Amino acid sequence: MAKQKNYLTCDGNQAAAHIAYMFSEVAAIYPITPSSTMAEYVDEWAAAGRKNIFGQPVLVQEMQSEAGAAGAMHGSLQAGALTSTFTASQGLLLMLPNMYKMAGELLPGVFHVSARALASHALSIFGDHQDVMAARPTGFALFATGSVQEVMDMAAVAHLAAIESRIPFLHFFDGFRTSHEIQKIETLTNDDLAPLINQEALKGFRDRALTPDAPVARGTAQNDDIYFQAREASNPFYDNVPDVVEKYLEKLAAITGRKYGLFNYYGDPEAERVIIAMGSVTETIREVVDHLTAKGEKVGVVAVHLYRPFKASAFLSAVPATAKRIAVLDRTKEPGATGQPLYLDVKDCYYGKENAPEVVGGIYGLSSKDTSPSQILSVFENLSMNLPKNDFTIGIVDDVTFKSLPMKEEVAMDETTYEAKFYGLGSDGTVGANKNSIKIIGDNTDKYVQAYFAYDSKKSGGFTCSHLRFGDNPIRSTYLVNTPNFVACHVPAYLHLYDVTKGLKKNGTFLLNSVWPKEEVANHLPDNVKRYFALNNIRFYIINATVIADEIGLGNRTNTILQSAFFKISNVIPYDQAVEQMKKFIVKSYGKKGEEVVKMNFAAVDRGGDVEEVEVLPEWATLGVVETTTDDAPAFIHQVVRPVNAQRGYDLPVSAFTGREDGTWEQGTTAFEKRGVAASVPVWNPDTCIQCNQCAYVCPHATIRPFVLDESEQQGLGEGVELLKAQGKQLAGMAFRIQVDVLDCLGCGNCVDVCPGKKGEKALEMVSIGTQYDNQQNWDYMVKNVSSKAHLLDVGLNVKNTQFATPLFEFSGACSGCGETPYIKLITQLYGDRMMIANATGCSSIYGASAPATPYTTNEQGKGPSWANSLFEDNAEFGFGFVIAHNSMRNHLSELMKKGLASDDFSAEQKDIFTQWLEKKEDAEGSKEASAQLVTALTGINHPVAQEILSMEKYLTKKSIWVFGGDGWAYDIGFGGLDHVLAGGQDINILVLDTEVYSNTGGQSSKSTPMAAVAKFAAAGKRIRKKDLGMIAATYGYVYVAQVAMGANQSHYLKALKEAESYHGPSIIIAYSPCISHGLKRGMGTAQSEEKAAVECGYWHLWRYDPRLEDEGKNPFQLDSKEPDWSKFRDFLLGEVRYTQLIKSFPRQADELFDAARENAQWRYRSYQRMAAAHYGEPAGETVEVVEE
Repeated sequence: MAKQKNYLTCDGNQAAAHIAYMFSEVAAIYPITPSSTMAEYVDEWAAAGRKNIFGQPVLVQEMQSEAGAAGAMHGSLQAGALTSTFTASQGLLLMLPNMYKMAGELLPGVFHVSARALASHALSIFGDHQDVMAARPTGFALFATGSVQEVMDMAAVAHLAAIESRIPFLHFFDGFRTSHEIQKIETLTNDDLAPLINQEALKGFRDRALTPDAPVARGTAQNDDIYFQAREASNPFYDNVPDVVEKYLEKLAAITGRKYGLFNYYGDPEAERVIIAMGSVTETIREVVDHLTAKGEKVGVVAVHLYRPFKASAFLSAVPATAKRIAVLDRTKEPGATGQPLYLDVKDCYYGKENAPEVVGGIYGLSSKDTSPSQILSVFENLSMNLPKNDFTIGIVDDVTFKSLPMKEEVAMDETTYEAKFYGLGSDGTVGANKNSIKIIGDNTDKYVQAYFAYDSKKSGGFTCSHLRFGDNPIRSTYLVNTPNFVACHVPAYLHLYDVTKGLKKNGTFLLNSVWPKEEVANHLPDNVKRYFALNNIRFYIINATVIADEIGLGNRTNTILQSAFFKISNVIPYDQAVEQMKKFIVKSYGKKGEEVVKMNFAAVDRGGDVEEVEVLPEWATLGVVETTTDDAPAFIHQVVRPVNAQRGYDLPVSAFTGREDGTWEQGTTAFEKRGVAASVPVWNPDTCIQCNQCAYVCPHATIRPFVLDESEQQGLGEGVELLKAQGKQLAGMAFRIQVDVLDCLGCGNCVDVCPGKKGEKALEMVSIGTQYDNQQNWDYMVKNVSSKAHLLDVGLNVKNTQFATPLFEFSGACSGCGETPYIKLITQLYGDRMMIANATGCSSIYGASAPATPYTTNEQGKGPSWANSLFEDNAEFGFGFVIAHNSMRNHLSELMKKGLASDDFSAEQKDIFTQWLEKKEDAEGSKEASAQLVTALTGINHPVAQEILSMEKYLTKKSIWVFGGDGWAYDIGFGGLDHVLAGGQDINILVLDTEVYSNTGGQSSKSTPMAAVAKFAAAGKRIRKKDLGMIAATYGYVYVAQVAMGANQSHYLKALKEAESYHGPSIIIAYSPCISHGLKRGMGTAQSEEKAAVECGYWHLWRYDPRLEDEGKNPFQLDSKEPDWSKFRDFLLGEVRYTQLIKSFPRQADELFDAARENAQWRYRSYQRMAAAHYGEPAGETVEVVEE
């Protein structure tokens, strides 16, 4: 009887995790994009008690870094447990030392890698093979898969072959393109694979485990006499690997009916032109091969699976003997090499062979650059040339070194496939809804399905585009949807920002989430969109999902409504069936979040049927397209930033980056975005405003600010612009206005939440953005024409005054309501003109500088924070490098000043300035004043000392050097470096943005995650107490430490900031930062209130440790928060989904863990009380005299 086939609609990461779970007894994990979800699945399954092939749940252990995960894996293998890990990119590089060890010790571990680009001139989270190629020399077998089905099938081969051959395997597939692509595939089970394990080899592995019962030594040190020979002794194991892999591929074929080889050929058996490649591009090449062979062309492709060890004879037997020209495609770049790795391997195979084909090589797809059929057609055309280009690139225009092959028009490969695109806003649920949609179609029809999701680098609130395909034939299109049948635009503002109709097929369908009724919507459509609709016979539908979501209580979550509308319009499956299935997925997706959330989403499904068709008028076809008006933005903005923002960065040529080859990017580009994506924005009521400026203080995106206008500045305002008389004698005769930047605001509502107003009536309220577009003109006038009045005030005096200083961090890509960014913004307002920032990889680096968006900007004098990111793990050391470089250069300046003082060539006045600078060198404001005088006094003097001092002008003013990062960095991967830098005693400031999870990679547990919190990698709730980073730092005694929460006490954060920056030594501020990952039930618009609630109930405590106080005989530790109201603690936990979902998932343990969480908080508070009560006066008792002999 034929085996019953089991189908699963899943992505590549889930497929890999499904197999890895079966063969693993231990998983040592650490989060990194795009591999994190593999570890998340394994953790969730283990928490739920899923059994592996050996009949037990996997033991999952999160480590502090990838280096730690590799070390734990190494140890676990030596102790006899089959162990796996999951990683990518920089994470894989951190594992390299242990990979050499595992391979050298013949340990059968398996890495599953979503292959990803490496950080060089810039970081990229997207996919290519640079990381895997860096692991070539380690001794791991490298095994490539190219589709979700291949991942499911061949991941098992990696495990089986590792056990039998004793060689560890690195199984890799393309990050994002395969790891996140959803396909309907045939799944394998424990019962399918368990019989394939070589039990004798497994027993041998167990027997070799380290044990004191039969002790041996491993990892000895060897000298020059024997190391070489011992290294060569393992050769037979590597020689055996290809045969072992082939054996398991054959056994797998007997189970699945799908045949794979070390190298798979596809195409004409007498092909003359052949492409060699590995990974997901092989699927696209197969499509093109079918397209060309149907026209009679003799072409083919060889897909490489076992890349290391590379069996040349197997490769040569896979290539048709008729091949005359071969193109090898590599998804990596090794600067300075004679060719890329796979190309060199292929060349080597043919070296010295008679009648060898001509072999050329090229690079494609770096950082997930889309590789479409037209690019593959270009490769085949290149092979037809008299002199095929070698060392070429595809998919880009190289107008500098001229390596690129010609770009061609896109060609549809399969007209029977239905294609759809959905334009959404990060966190509006569009991506999640489409994942559910594709699973509904895959699980309830016989159709093949595919989904892929493209994002920009902003956090929630950024651009997303979902690419869906379904049809009756297998889908091999591993590239973006370019010619959709259906387009949905979920964000009305996108009509003006992006070309949302691009490629939409004739007679296609367009759905708009319209805030305008049917009668008015045409008035708001751009003419180019209307023209496209008319010329291409597009059916146009609208639904006001924004209003419906608000009425239901879903806030900005329009996803379910629009998902329902898609099924209603497209009729891919019967609508009633779709509704039934959507509701099933809602229970699955939102059940843990409570019955109310489920009910609201059920209502959203029902309301999604309220779509209306809008008539497309024939006269729209004759509309002229108006040329976009230009403004006075810099050339860089016009030529690079705006094309990238408009999703046209794919078309920029190489020459666009001439002069910025090292990755340098101009600051302040976010000011030119003006996306207008908020549904609602604040409007100011001057009658109830008390001019406290709290709204500006807490704004995550610096889009609401106080402006003070002198008389001349008031004259330029339009009629009806309301002003108040500015308070304070320094601002006498001036006017005050709170102004909102309508088009940059993300509509979180924190400003309204904190506004005290007058007599219970707030001075701000949230209104529809459509009513406020005219107010944008007032913002534009203010920022262009109203000067800063900060110089008239002591901006550090109080919260109100700080906000008269222009923020030098604005309009970042952080989530709406972000709890981190207000902390950063204030630092730039106080110290931005002399700031240097080293930023750890994480949320703060992604919203801090993701090309083309740079939110750090400059003041009226052109000064502002300089910013750089190195890596995740080394940020403290990186920032420390800034400090020691400045120390060195400023020491040299001191020597030059002393030379000047000793010289007779300088006047008494100039020498006085030298002396002043030397005295004020370490004083921030003093060195700034002395430096300005110095430059004035020495300019134009032809003296070597003067000229050298001026050449070092950038070092004259004392810099405020800051290290920014999240808790994943500070508590875990970067803690060793952070500790060393704090111990170093240098003048450096550290800001830890504590969200209590790895926010950037999706919310994984860190050592900052408190007891009972549910996070990824802690699916059953965290079971260990939160690390007290501040107390650890305070043990040095010479480190300034503060633990703050802006929303709990605004002045406290300001005071801590001033103390930390003024302290001549290391300082660290740990800032509680509510995050979208927490699932605040009241929404991120109450992030500041959440901070206040956290302190009031004792969940978080405010304190400062200032070593200067001890010098005064005082206690350096100051407990600044009041006695908590512990009765509110549980209610606080129940206000966040990260805690309430524990009740749903593990109800029996929830109460116990909540009680333990409160006890932990009380334990910590008691320790703070003891410190606050400590006596720091003169030591009591007699002094003991020490007598030296």
